[in-house]
Amino acid sequence: MSKPTPISGFPEWTPAQRMIEQYVLDKIRDTFELYGFAPLETRAVEPLDQLLRKGETSKEVYLIRRLQADADGPTGDDALGLHFDLTVPFARYVLENAGKLQFPFRRYQIQKVWRGERPQEGRYREFLQADIDIVDRDTLAPHHEAEMPLVIGDALRSLPIPPVRIQVNNRKICEGFYRGIGLTDPESALRAVDKLDKIGPARVAELLAQTAGASEAQAKAVLSLAEISAPDASFADAVRALGVSDPMLDEGVEELVRVVETAAAHSPGLCVADLRIARGLDYYTGTVYETQLIGYERFGSICSGGRYDNLASAGATRFPGVGISIGVTRLLGLLFGAGALSVSRDVPTCVLVAVTGEEQRGASNRVAEALRSRGVPTEVSPSAAKFGKQIRYAERRGIPYVWFPGVDGAADEVKDIRSGEQTAAAAGEWTPPRADLRPLVS
Repeated sequence: MSKPTPISGFPEWTPAQRMIEQYVLDKIRDTFELYGFAPLETRAVEPLDQLLRKGETSKEVYLIRRLQADADGPTGDDALGLHFDLTVPFARYVLENAGKLQFPFRRYQIQKVWRGERPQEGRYREFLQADIDIVDRDTLAPHHEAEMPLVIGDALRSLPIPPVRIQVNNRKICEGFYRGIGLTDPESALRAVDKLDKIGPARVAELLAQTAGASEAQAKAVLSLAEISAPDASFADAVRALGVSDPMLDEGVEELVRVVETAAAHSPGLCVADLRIARGLDYYTGTVYETQLIGYERFGSICSGGRYDNLASAGATRFPGVGISIGVTRLLGLLFGAGALSVSRDVPTCVLVAVTGEEQRGASNRVAEALRSRGVPTEVSPSAAKFGKQIRYAERRGIPYVWFPGVDGAADEVKDIRSGEQTAAAAGEWTPPRADLRPLVS
């Protein structure tokens, strides 16, 4: 086989990085379950018509096709694509299983997704997301929108990463404001404002004119709203000072005040009301969230989501929900690239059991079995080389302890190869210090 060519956008971590990833996932999972979210996994593929139904995603969807597929292309049940997020498959799952679920239904989902984006630092074509959603039948209480930042704040705070800031807005504020100033295409205006950080206010003003039919005065008003930012409920006064009136605008302000005040009571400084946050996907209808990793703001959001009322419906029955998603691969990729995460050793092994001779390998295996039965990660030396070579093997692997089985009735001994300290030990009783039992992420 010739030397393979790497494929960009499909990260493959080293074993040490993978251990960090698993540690991060365990912490996130623990927090989600503390808040009562139940685990779920959905299939990797969805019908193309569902994937293309909402938002500007058509150019990002990966098509699934058999090598010997019909020349006319896939049709019907064969027209499948890989899901680009976990919200669309979750909505489909709720519709298919509504009769079996207890509402409000709280689920978390940690799974791979795929997007045909241009790979760059922090952006991948295959990546892992960790989602939570709360969905209800017909109506969903607004207090669930205020709960989302609390869960995410606790989950990210449990990790050895820089602090985060969750930026929140409410689509009702934007849509109500746009209608209040006379814009008839609020969705186009939202999509233009969502590009503010990428292309700047002058270009956004041009887009507003081109796509939303905004006059110069209307574009100026839209940008004035987007400039409002506050760490507390004072943003509401700034919105009212713009002199625009609309019932939807008032409703959105009230809901966002609740989100900001709830977050401040739980974790001061966690949330900031930032009215430039729009989120490009069309299905959001209420509170929207984006999360900045402090010190890495230039890379954009590492966690986002929002309220959606119309994503899932069956006849006259609607299933409104609210969800937020941590881009786990995105977060880790940025921190790995900066050398900001490390693990105390590259393998989970805590003890290497030496082999005094191949004829005594059975004795070494019995020691390893005794240690493993008590939860100590252990492996047996691959060869019965001189003890010095077996110790060097442990050093190269980052294994902190080497166990020497006793010979001719002598007691077993265990050596901390970092300090050189060697003591008598029994495999049924000896326990390493807690800090050595598992690799430590820092």
